Amino acid sequence: MTTPSSSPVDEGTTPGRHGLGPRAAAVLVFGSSAAVLVVEIVALRLLAPYLGLTLETSTMVIGIALTAIALGSWLGGRLADQVDPRRLVGPSLGVSGAVVALTPAVLRTTAEWAPALLLLIAALTILVPGALLSAVTPIATKLRLTNLAETGTVVGRLSGVGTVGAIVGTVLTGFVLVSRLPVSGILIGLGTLLVLGSAVVEWRTRGWRGASALALVVVVGGLATAVAPGGCDAETRYHCVRVVADPDRDSGRTLVLDGVRHSYVDMEDPTFLKFTYVRAIASVIDSAFPAGEPLDAHHLGGGGLTIPRYLAATRPGTRSLVSEIDSGVVRIDRDRLGLVPDTGVDVRAEDGRLGLRRLEPDSRDLVVGDAFGGVSVPWHLTTVEAMTDVRRVLDEDGVYVVNLIDYGELAFARAEVATLQTTFEHVALLGDPVDIGVDPTAGAEGGNLVLLASDRPVDLRSVQESLDTRQTGWKIATGDDLASWVGDAPALTDDFAPVDQLFQPYRSPSGR
Repeated sequence: MTTPSSSPVDEGTTPGRHGLGPRAAAVLVFGSSAAVLVVEIVALRLLAPYLGLTLETSTMVIGIALTAIALGSWLGGRLADQVDPRRLVGPSLGVSGAVVALTPAVLRTTAEWAPALLLLIAALTILVPGALLSAVTPIATKLRLTNLAETGTVVGRLSGVGTVGAIVGTVLTGFVLVSRLPVSGILIGLGTLLVLGSAVVEWRTRGWRGASALALVVVVGGLATAVAPGGCDAETRYHCVRVVADPDRDSGRTLVLDGVRHSYVDMEDPTFLKFTYVRAIASVIDSAFPAGEPLDAHHLGGGGLTIPRYLAATRPGTRSLVSEIDSGVVRIDRDRLGLVPDTGVDVRAEDGRLGLRRLEPDSRDLVVGDAFGGVSVPWHLTTVEAMTDVRRVLDEDGVYVVNLIDYGELAFARAEVATLQTTFEHVALLGDPVDIGVDPTAGAEGGNLVLLASDRPVDLRSVQESLDTRQTGWKIATGDDLASWVGDAPALTDDFAPVDQLFQPYRSPSGR
């Protein structure tokens, strides 16, 4: 004797009024799982201008996405057992699509007008659509369970389809969408697809009314994104890029990447150096090599190519090879910042560490480090192994000069000095006197610091004179003073480089 059940699962039945065909179920699960990963990856790009592209930001976004998946799977399965599952699919797709389409406008507006709420709003814009989309898999599974004898097959198949969808969403976003579309376009497009999917489901059950209202939300999201603050001149694979004209200098332009000023370029006078750290790097180069002597230089990070342009102008015949990971920034250099061919500057769209590996030993007079992900040097360019590669490509009189940023206790900067000291015979630190320990009467504030490393002595007196002439206000620490400043800071290695934990990206509120 059997007991009647109100569940749509009855052994031996076939998909009918309560069921769902295998293809439809696969499409729903595949698409919703892919959409979750698209939202996760694009959220990282959308938040980078405001939270930085750090390990902590990535961990937070991944954690929220996983929470959404777990919550959606649990609630979706529970609701599917309590109400007709057919009534859940359309709203899950439609509401998630509306939220996704509104996300760019909401996040950028919050970041500009209510930054204290940014983390909360960011979490909700990932959690809500992620949970709703993740609920589709258990709902579709419930609708497909029309034969108890095939429970394992149905659950396993849809689980596999969902995983494949997540993989496709990840690969498609990372390798295709981000390189071809702005992040706002990706999210509005995805929201549109989700609402269209919802419309199809709703049409088969309750007509077009609910889907029409959600479609209106998508339109509003697109219009709001167009007028929301925080827009970009261009969105590349890695950055939201803006080029800002200098109101005090007609030919001056500032390259802003993810809200951070990365380079200042005078398109008519490449010898004009606005940023203090750039003047410090120029002081090191001018003091380390005879005036006007052409150099073979390699640059880790390009940005606006300020130093390569300076070398081309002051040392005709210099050959500068630049490893700039973002090809979009290179296009901005050519289209908006006046980079012209045949200046001795060769820019390659490549990772800096990989670019170093391709260089011949003893092939460079100078290596300049000015690569940043957000406001932090990418960790794999900070280690003993990376510095060993820098030393390999430098000739015996070669010089390595690198720009760093750190605040607070300057733990990352101290560790990087310790790292260089394991590789080079001579290391010097240039910076504000209060930051490098030269002025013991004031606490460290932090900001830009420049490190000089070589296996031959550089005339530091000449460097200091150049720093003074350029009105940087910076001093130099070396020898015992530098050793005392470094203290017991650890050297960084490929096996242990907690740069994101050592690094403090912003000045402490208690700083002066």
